[in-house]
Amino acid sequence: MQTLRVHDKEFEPYLSAAAISAKVAGMAEAINNDYAGKKPLFIAILNGSFIFAADLFKNISIEAEICFIKLASYKGTKSSGHVITAIGLDTDIIDRHIIILEDIVDTGKTLSEFLPQLQHQQPASMVIAALLHKPEATVYPIDIKYLGFSIPNKFVLGYGLDYDGLGRNLGEIYQLAR
Repeated sequence: MQTLRVHDKEFEPYLSAAAISAKVAGMAEAINNDYAGKKPLFIAILNGSFIFAADLFKNISIEAEICFIKLASYKGTKSSGHVITAIGLDTDIIDRHIIILEDIVDTGKTLSEFLPQLQHQQPASMVIAALLHKPEATVYPIDIKYLGFSIPNKFVLGYGLDYDGLGRNLGEIYQLAR
């Protein structure tokens, strides 16, 4: 891993592909143990979680389903103040065990608005699995049951995370250089 430039910013190596892979496998093992016999439904939040979701799901050995939703709280460059479901959930979740897959939880605003919408549909249980969490940035506390890494409040990209559309395809995670 070496420093790289994306658009107008320099990024330095932060988490290696090997470290991410090991952490994701460990998260999957915990989920396999906790949800044996329960056939959970994974709900991956696009766009950022698609690589994390795919890698985690490849390590899931129990019966399980996965679907994808897209949430947005921005119109143009300004926040609308409300979470909008851009691509909706087309699966019935009543009495299902739900595992929300998120690439990163920073302020927690998106999930704090989305989770009550899901809870209203009466799932049997609902937990969050997040690859990254920025505790210093959290404004809306979210309980993350399966967490990959707690990270400082720095901008990161790679492994599904982008900077203005670029960098999602990197196998490692980089952080904004000083």
